[in-house]
Amino acid sequence: MSLVSIILVLVLVGVLLGLINRYIPMAGSIKKILNIVVVVCVVYWILSIFGLVTPIENFFHGAVNTVNGSVNSEIVHGSK
Repeated sequence: MSLVSIILVLVLVGVLLGLINRYIPMAGSIKKILNIVVVVCVVYWILSIFGLVTPIENFFHGAVNTVNGSVNSEIVHGSK
């Protein structure tokens, strides 16, 4: 993902969050929680783009076998 795309997504998320905060009536505590959740998600997304954290879709992938319920110890313990 290019730097321009990242900046455009950040601007879009900021504008959408600002519009939601301004035009959708909700309690101040809910707005605060919404803002915190959005900021945490955006920070995690940026860190995963730059490879500093594991993307969420890879975090639990294959950890539990749904057929017999067994646990894949390589994924759970982090070794590959």
